[in-house]
Amino acid sequence: MTRSRIQALRDFYYRELVCDIVPFWIRYGIDHEKGGLLDFLDRQGRPLSTDKGGWAQGRAAWIFSVLYNELEPREEYLAAARSCADFTRDKVLSGPGGRAYFELDRDGRPLILRRYLFSEAFAIIGLAEYSKASMDPSYLKKALDTLEVYDRFRGKLEPKVNPNLRPMLSHSDTMIMINVFQILRNIDPQHSALYTSRIAERVQELFRYFVKPDKEALLETVGPNGEMTEGCEGRTINPGHAIETSWFLMSEARFTQDKELMSKAINILSWSLERGWDTEFGGLFSFIDIEGRQPAQIEWDMKYWWPHCEALIATLMAFVSTKDRCWERWFEVIHDYTFSHFPDRVYGEWFGYLHRDGSIANTVKGNHYKVCFHIPRSMLKIIQLLDELAKEEIGDASRYSNPNHPNH
Repeated sequence: MTRSRIQALRDFYYRELVCDIVPFWIRYGIDHEKGGLLDFLDRQGRPLSTDKGGWAQGRAAWIFSVLYNELEPREEYLAAARSCADFTRDKVLSGPGGRAYFELDRDGRPLILRRYLFSEAFAIIGLAEYSKASMDPSYLKKALDTLEVYDRFRGKLEPKVNPNLRPMLSHSDTMIMINVFQILRNIDPQHSALYTSRIAERVQELFRYFVKPDKEALLETVGPNGEMTEGCEGRTINPGHAIETSWFLMSEARFTQDKELMSKAINILSWSLERGWDTEFGGLFSFIDIEGRQPAQIEWDMKYWWPHCEALIATLMAFVSTKDRCWERWFEVIHDYTFSHFPDRVYGEWFGYLHRDGSIANTVKGNHYKVCFHIPRSMLKIIQLLDELAKEEIGDASRYSNPNHPNH
């Protein structure tokens, strides 16, 4: 990657982040009257519902805080972070036993409490990051209190599937908590060894149960001993989740200087792209059946915004880490597909849901899943990786070769 290309990409991602994505959410999402984030938005940013997602509050608190902490200390970022952090602390985390609600009304009155602990996980990262931005340690304390709630309830909530008939483990919890502990370690460095230990436990969990090198796959759901379970769910690969996991692992390998973990992470990325990339229309499938059979999910061939965000981070991180031009080529292919399909150049932000051929399936800009998180996180991470790359001397392209490059 040439110096001029690095700079051009850096300028592009910075402009997309600070002139399009973030202003859209500050303008239309922040609820200046009731606090928190209005996340159910139509194409033009108008609310389709004033109910608020619990995921959205913690995630947005983290995004606005990390932008303030690591990109630019703009007052508008801090104000938006404060609104979402306070709504998270005061409203989202008001469930029984300190649990976090999945959905609340505009005033913060609870509507839905789910059997999963993802709202708690996102509350932890949002409050922790805001504690650094605000220099108020009470938010970190609340984040750590919420971690205790998470630990207390993990494995004790009623599962979706009858555990007596078909006990199952989900990759999502293992994946998310690796990143939660990485963020806590960055915010609370005096306890770095503790967080690193907890990350290592989750990494071991990941490879013990979900990663199948013989099948070149990371499974989304397995049995209690890591075995494939009966039915379509047991054969499911979620390329986006696997790719997201790969860059969490790469980040950890870079932190601990663990070459073996880096190699394993890049294997997961390679498997997931080879299986998940649509060679006919481009883009990443939402779900794949490990045996090549018809996936059960009706939306299996749709192209969602967030896997492409994760793939941009992962491929660029792989290139920065290895200097293998295979990953530079993959990054450019995914970059071209992403920015020729998802951005809305009329009203701003991105479309989130495409049909297989790349046509727009739904014009909403926000819901309880597509919130102010994956897109700005990817852009910030890419800016940081490009800044790192700009400081290095990249060797001649002829030094690198890999037959498994993207076909384009």
